[in-house]
Amino acid sequence: MTTRVIIVDDQAMVRAGFAALLAAQSDIDVVGEAPDGAQGVELSRRTHPDVVLMDVRMPEMDGLEAARRLLAPPPGVTHRPRVLMLTTFDVDDYVYEALRAGASGFLLKDAPPADLIAAVRVVAAGDALLAPSVTRRLIADFAKQRPAARGKPALRLKGLTERETEVLTLVARGQSNSEIARTLVLAEQTVKTHVSRVLTKLDLRDRAQAVVFAYESGLVAPGEQ
Repeated sequence: MTTRVIIVDDQAMVRAGFAALLAAQSDIDVVGEAPDGAQGVELSRRTHPDVVLMDVRMPEMDGLEAARRLLAPPPGVTHRPRVLMLTTFDVDDYVYEALRAGASGFLLKDAPPADLIAAVRVVAAGDALLAPSVTRRLIADFAKQRPAARGKPALRLKGLTERETEVLTLVARGQSNSEIARTLVLAEQTVKTHVSRVLTKLDLRDRAQAVVFAYESGLVAPGEQ
């Protein structure tokens, strides 16, 4: 299957470079580019991409607001692409808020070309781009600035089984399914099932939102390993 991608960035050189790199891949089709968030939202509505590469800081409408509009569309709009945020900074409050809004992860603009290609494939497959340690640091840093919520998020944890709570804890610490399987001595398919049930019970879209939820509910504290 071919992954349809649009690139939203206010720098023409960045758009051109990313487009050329991705279009050279046989399984990726770049179907459009936009210079700001507002045009990016409109372009996404027309082209129905699988993945939107979204710059965080742009004029007119920034990437955060654009991501919110794509991930929580108005009534009648059924298409919701995966959103991968692009940033120049490794720790950025905008990115944290984008993850809360449902973005599937983020990538530094100066990441190696192979990382960009892999990121698009990972996000298109429905996974969150949370493996890099910088992502865990970003979430931990901003969770540290906000007191753990002891209200509804904490109450929602009570709906999980003990095993599901263990799995969510390890997801929040940045472990992949295979790593969780080794830690808990489970089959990887079993871990996938647990992760799916956690997302369903907590009404979360993907692993990115699960990590943020784990911090905000107080299940995982910043700095814990």
